[in-house]
Amino acid sequence: MKDINTEVTIAGITFKNPVTTASGTFGSGMEYSDYVDLSRLGAVTTKGVSLTPWEGNPTPRVAETYGGMLNAIGLQNPGIDVFIQRDLTFLRSYDTRIIVNVVGKTEEEYCEVVERLSDYDVDMLEINISCPNVKEGGIAFGQDPARVEAITSKVRRYSKKPIIIKLSPNVTDIAETARAAEAGGADAISLINTLTGMKIDIERRTFLLANKTGGLSGPAIKPIAVRMVYQAANAVKLPIIGMGGIMDGEDALEFIMAGASMVAVGTANFINPKATEEVIDGIEAYMMRKNIKDIKDLIGCVR
Repeated sequence: MKDINTEVTIAGITFKNPVTTASGTFGSGMEYSDYVDLSRLGAVTTKGVSLTPWEGNPTPRVAETYGGMLNAIGLQNPGIDVFIQRDLTFLRSYDTRIIVNVVGKTEEEYCEVVERLSDYDVDMLEINISCPNVKEGGIAFGQDPARVEAITSKVRRYSKKPIIIKLSPNVTDIAETARAAEAGGADAISLINTLTGMKIDIERRTFLLANKTGGLSGPAIKPIAVRMVYQAANAVKLPIIGMGGIMDGEDALEFIMAGASMVAVGTANFINPKATEEVIDGIEAYMMRKNIKDIKDLIGCVR
């Protein structure tokens, strides 16, 4: 066995290594289980789960870009009942932690999903506050610090599990948003979610995505993501799960050195189904090459 320790602990939950999947890029692992040993991962973070089934946005809803992709899937999912019966049963057959991403269109929907999941065998809940608040004219919950604190506080009251607040990068000051999540009682934060982008089909002279705009992810956003993780890490005392364009172990280490306790691999899964395992291998190889015995010595080492 390698003489290194890659374990990290967040909100009392210990993960065998600091690598998970980014919500929406890995399903609940079923699609990848023929290619990836899910038991090697620190955790599987599921696709967003809502109170009732969501159909998602009309097609086309995915487009390639330089250094990444745009998506406007619209958080399509079969709802919590199917998730509990099908996905949780599947995931519990593997030796990995389970982080369930929760979505909603109102505070009440978030709270109902969180309450339902509190009695099931999941480890943490990631609250996706980039959803549009239908009661407030469609503005995302995560774009207003006051709303971030309010929804965090409300969800906190309903959850028996540790909660991670997933922050939107589409804000003026990520540190202010991070502080709002901390004030609301979050156990951890994750960032960044996708950046809002657009692509135009010049031949048809129209928007390439039916939704007009979509979320930009992939290597193109990594420098922005690393910067925001660093700013958040210096603004709050909460553990951070960093994400945004991680393709290999070197990318992951940038986030860890900027202050992330864990990292999530997203768009890379579409290009290389084994990306998560290769990121773990890359982190371990770096630690052995640099004679670093404990991953904790790397977390936030860049000041």
